[in-house]
Amino acid sequence: MLLQEFHWKKEALEAGEPVLVDFWASWCPPCRAMSPVIEALAKEFKVCKVNVDTNPELAARYDISSIPALLVFKNGQIAARHVGVTPEADLRNEMQKWG
Repeated sequence: MLLQEFHWKKEALEAGEPVLVDFWASWCPPCRAMSPVIEALAKEFKVCKVNVDTNPELAARYDISSIPALLVFKNGQIAARHVGVTPEADLRNEMQKWG
């Protein structure tokens, strides 16, 4: 599942399964490089994308200062945090670990 626009509390914080949240921006080359990885993971796991330009308050709430920032939420809490280009295998392992 890949969600571009979503209700944050319901989709990320109250989800029963782990959620991978991708904080990104369209002008960010590393973010664009991660796009195929995010899309591949979204076929197996719940993935939400947060554009930091249109959601600056949400990015600030989670201290996002560099992008791409990839956070794994479990039971409303941050279970893992990755910053920068991250191998698909690492993200897949995180999602399986918390699933």
